[in-house]
Amino acid sequence: MNSPSNFFISENNVPFIDYFKFGISVDCVIFGYSKGRVRILLIERDADPFKNSWALPGDLVSLNSNLDDAANDVLKNLTGIDNIFMEQFYSFGEMDRHPAGRVVTVGYYSLVENKNYNPVASSWAKSIQWFDIYNLPELAFDHKKIVMRGIQTLKRRVRYRPVGFELLPVKFTLTELQDLYEALLDSKFDKPNFRKKILSMDLLIPLNETQGNVSHRPAKLYKFDEKRYELLKDDGFVFDI
Repeated sequence: MNSPSNFFISENNVPFIDYFKFGISVDCVIFGYSKGRVRILLIERDADPFKNSWALPGDLVSLNSNLDDAANDVLKNLTGIDNIFMEQFYSFGEMDRHPAGRVVTVGYYSLVENKNYNPVASSWAKSIQWFDIYNLPELAFDHKKIVMRGIQTLKRRVRYRPVGFELLPVKFTLTELQDLYEALLDSKFDKPNFRKKILSMDLLIPLNETQGNVSHRPAKLYKFDEKRYELLKDDGFVFDI
């Protein structure tokens, strides 16, 4: 049986108090899609360390907040963006990643349509801007590493989950769908093969409508059949672009 003096010693013979000498933060990787381009939301810091540098919206987690709530609160506090779904994708715990001391950060990501949000810099964010994911400025801390991991996560998940449809109008053309996935995955698809594959999944509802106000031959419009996808998923169907 442990004595009181041993109760506060870990299995590695380190006093438990030493494990409370570091912080936890959250960093938000917000991807936006607009006009065939994928962008990421960055803030210009108006606080040390890395004052005047571009960074991800992020901050330390308070003692009275859980991680998910902290991520949403930090994003709202710095950008004004609220009520979006964010998902954890990785934790970053290198010993020297923060100049103030030992800080482990948990990365969250979300994929949104730019036009639906109007971010405004607040708190200690001096300014805020959308940047092309392949043309980023120098970033504070290890945020470049976090962004790269977020991009890897995004590419992996859009291939196997139909999250991309959320970025399209309710009614869309197959060309718009292909443009979206080419932007998200930074790759080109053969047009006939892409269309054959996406139509073979039987997840699109063909409409008796075509594009309007276009200079070229109007293309047929489709809708994503979310209910059918949920039924197919329950039967083991795997979305695979």
